Parts: sequence; C-alpha cells; structure tokens
Amino acid sequence: MQTNLADFIRDTQEGQEADAILRKCVHCGFCTATCPTYQLLGDELDGPRGRIYLIKQVLEGKPATEKTQLHLDRCLTCRNCESTCPSGVSYGRLVDIGRSIVEKKVSRPFAQQVVRTALKEILPRKHVFEPAMKLGQAVRALLPAALKNKVPIARDPGRWPTRTHARKMLLLDGCVQPSMSPNINAATARVLEALDVQLLLAPKAGCCGAIRYHLNDQEGGLDDMRNNIDAWWPYVEAGVEAIVMTASGCGVTVKEYGHLLAHDPVYAERAQKISTLTKDLSEILPEFTQQLAAKVTVKKRVVYHPPCTLQHGQQIRGKVEDVLRAIGVDVTLCADSHLCCGSAGTYSVLQPELSYKLRDNKLRNLKATGAQEIVSANIGCLTHLQSGTDTTVRHWIELIDQHLSPNH
Repeated sequence: MQTNLADFIRDTQEGQEADAILRKCVHCGFCTATCPTYQLLGDELDGPRGRIYLIKQVLEGKPATEKTQLHLDRCLTCRNCESTCPSGVSYGRLVDIGRSIVEKKVSRPFAQQVVRTALKEILPRKHVFEPAMKLGQAVRALLPAALKNKVPIARDPGRWPTRTHARKMLLLDGCVQPSMSPNINAATARVLEALDVQLLLAPKAGCCGAIRYHLNDQEGGLDDMRNNIDAWWPYVEAGVEAIVMTASGCGVTVKEYGHLLAHDPVYAERAQKISTLTKDLSEILPEFTQQLAAKVTVKKRVVYHPPCTLQHGQQIRGKVEDVLRAIGVDVTLCADSHLCCGSAGTYSVLQPELSYKLRDNKLRNLKATGAQEIVSANIGCLTHLQSGTDTTVRHWIELIDQHLSPNH
C-alpha cells in the first residue's frame, strides 16, 4: 500500500510505525472473511480492510468524521484479522494509533464522554471497583438485566496457600478479576502449590493498562504499565521464574510492555524484561502435565472457548486443551471457535447490540457441542458468556482445582 503521511504525523514514532504497518497491506481481503463485525454488518468499513483505509486517510491529512470514529469504535480489536493476514499486518497496533488520532479530532457526544470516562476511571482502580462490585452483588436481584449481566454472583475464593517453595512465580492479580471472580487466582495458587510452586502477589501492582490504553487514554495506560513494572521489579531482581497471567486480556497487554515503552529511556529495558518473563497460565502448566495427571483425573465433557486475546493476540492455541486432556477431560471446541464472543474488554458496554449478537451466536455454537460445561481463559469472556446461559461457565484452572482440592 502506498502512503503519503501528513506533516503532523509523518516524523513521529506513531507515524513511522503506522506507515510501516500500512505498507504491508496488499488489499487481499482475507481479513474480511474472519472479521466478526463484517460478518454481522456486511459493510466494508466495518471490516479490517475498510478500517485500514479510514486510518490511512486520516494519517494522510483527510478530515476525520463521526462516521470514521463509529467504524473504528465498532472494531472489537479481536485481532482475528492478524491470524488470517498473509502479509503480517499488525492491525491491532494500527487501530490503536488511528483511534488515538481520531479521538483528538472528533468530539464525542456528552453521554459517550461520561460513560467512557467512568469506565477508565473506575475499572482500573481496585479500591473503587471492589466496593462497587460488592454493592452490586448485594442487590443483584434488584438490578436491571443490563447491569446484572456485569455482576457475577459472589463466590468464596477459598484458601490462599501459605507454604513456601523454592520455585517462585509472580501473579498479576489484576483490577476487575479479583472482585468479579476471586476464585480464579486462588485456584491457580492452589494448583501451583500442589506442583511445588509458590505464587506471589505484588501488593502495589494494579491494572495491566489495557483499559485506559484501549479507551484512547494511552498516556494513562502507559502510567499503569510503569506502575506495574515498579511493583514487580523487586521480585524480578529476587529471581522469580515467570509472571503468570490468568486473564489473557491482561497477558496480551503485558507481553507488549516492551514494545509500548520501547522509547521510554527510564522504563524501556525493564519493560522488555517484564514482557519476556510474562507467561499465560497455559504456557506454564504443560511442564507439569505428568505430575498433574498423577494427582487428578477429571472425567467430564467440556467445551473450551479460546479468548481472542489468547489465540489471536498471543498466538497461543492448543495448550489449554492439551493440559485438560492430559488429566482425562473430554474437551472440544465449537464451530467457528476462532470468532469473538463479543466481550472484548469494555466493548460489551460501549457496543451492546453487536456484543450480544456475537455472544448469542457463540453460545449457540457452544451449546451444539453437547458439553456439560463451558471453560475459557479470560474474565471478560467468562462473565459475558455466563450472562446468556444457565450452563456453568468458568476458568479452566477452576475445573482442575475443584478436582485437585475438593475441600480447598
């Protein structure tokens, strides 16, 4: 693709990165076939190729409009297109750059500004979000359906292991997951303890940065990333083996710290080290499958929904299924397992109509497998899918933990 970037962006870091990405695109349209929003809407501008053209026009100096913003807002950033693209176009990075520029050029309606500000100011702050979630859970039965969908039933996380082990790993506790589903991280700690690995938490670590960054507060997102690096660094210096991610949405972001902070003279080197150490839980447990299989057997049929942030963002496929099969689980994927469930971070709040159509399509395919239970690997997917079904939806590590430590 030929480009002629405007003066305002040409010589900036973002401009040079965007230019390199644009020049890889060969207009083939393979991405269109796997884009969830294009499949729903049938509009070229609601597929990756159309959005790339819109971003290119803005970068070349053409006016950005509300229509431009709408089509970019409708993108899930599921990055399915990246898995499909034969030319290696880094669409996720391009759309982040494009959205940030359009945000500065197009004023949003007041109602949108209020909602987006609330999301980026409340969700990343655990001390604000946690009491709000507890209140929501206390009055859940009285909430309207739209809010009830975002408030999981309160659950006891069970015990957190206290034994010390020679092997130590660090866990990102996260911002919303500890309040919405505290059992996920506790279950991870218990499973790893059974494998003689101690899981540590850094008290000062918080949101991975994805929420603010993808709501176009990129500086705020980068500050969240720097905060985590500062919180984790003493543990890194002490020799932790890995930084474990139990939410793939956080994992894909932390793995990009090195790239996103590459031009920060203070944090660049540390950010790269953090990204190198970061592993999704499904990358940790394959080492232990023989030990796990000796400790637990789970005879159950489940269907696994691979989050987009795992299969497309991190390009991790098959690992969760392999771990589960090693302990006897009959695990399957549903039809169109590559497609997004519609959660996509804050997307289900900002684009509810499209989000719930995608959820219902996904649940229809999941149900068709006849599985007894749905498992996934990201808090957003789990909450979103559970809002539309009575079938149990939980993190795959909870399934292992339930049978490994039935009494917690």
